Amino acid sequence: MKEKKDTINILWTSSDLITVDKMIFMYALNSKKKVWWDEVNIIIWGGSSKLIAEDENIQKKIKDLIRSGIHFFACKACADQLGVTEILEKNGIEVKYVGETLTNILKSNEKLMTI
Repeated sequence: MKEKKDTINILWTSSDLITVDKMIFMYALNSKKKVWWDEVNIIIWGGSSKLIAEDENIQKKIKDLIRSGIHFFACKACADQLGVTEILEKNGIEVKYVGETLTNILKSNEKLMTI
């Protein structure tokens, strides 16, 4: 039987640059490097989608985090409504409907940090 991985899911809705850089990205990277969690997932929802599309520095940092093993996925409904789906996908972010995914995370009592 396969052992369940210790996973942290970070729900990123903030478009605040300082919060993104000094909390979300910092915690996610250290979580991966120091093996605080086996898996680190960042869920992009709402204003964070627009921030990524408009900020090339954030895009570069996301690519670096993906290379370090952090998984990003974004809400397709939000991305489509904001017109940023293509930009997110070009930056290696999986774009999909996440309402059901988030519900499953909550119902299964997985770890979820919301920012």
